[in-house]
Amino acid sequence: MKQYISEAIGTFALIFCGCGAMTINEITNGAISHVGVAATWGLIVMAMIYAFGEISGAHFNPAVTIAFAFAKKFSWQNVPKYILAQAIGGIFAAFLLWFLFPDSQFLGETTPAEGFPSYKAAILEFILTFFLMVVIINVSTGSKEIGTMAAIAVGGVILLEAMFAGPMTKASMNPIRSIAPAIFTGNFQYLWLYITAPILGAITAVSSCKLVKDDNCC
Repeated sequence: MKQYISEAIGTFALIFCGCGAMTINEITNGAISHVGVAATWGLIVMAMIYAFGEISGAHFNPAVTIAFAFAKKFSWQNVPKYILAQAIGGIFAAFLLWFLFPDSQFLGETTPAEGFPSYKAAILEFILTFFLMVVIINVSTGSKEIGTMAAIAVGGVILLEAMFAGPMTKASMNPIRSIAPAIFTGNFQYLWLYITAPILGAITAVSSCKLVKDDNCC
């Protein structure tokens, strides 16, 4: 039970701070800035890995959980429970943002940039999550992200990807991170790509690790 509570709290913190930074940036006409939003995402992920990495593995992301199970580093039996915990934490965070900032139209939702086709956004999200999972699978111990370098590496790659890809797709890399605000904005048009692309990208990253590591790595 402790690992599920950890996943719920960690995902709550991730979305409350990350989407919260985007929401506050929206309603204050850019007071936080794009760089500030990207830094918030990276820092909250790093902090939550420090907090919960040794308890739950600090997945906070269904794509990561599924990828670890695909890599045989995590039980498929626990996947639905982890995803449910992540969903509870994420949706509650989005609810609080909706309650606190009723003037916000977007609540940090993920949509492709205007004029950027959805299929290109899907490809970009696939690549972003591929890079993220490559880092995670190479710094993790089993299905757990443990240690100083793991937190810095994972938080750093999220900051990096949010920095350069955020203006085009919002750099979700996480189905729950996209689903949670959409529940309160009602914008479900692009959810298909923000669910499928990260999961496929993470699974592909696990498969690719065998090309550069021992046969029993994944």
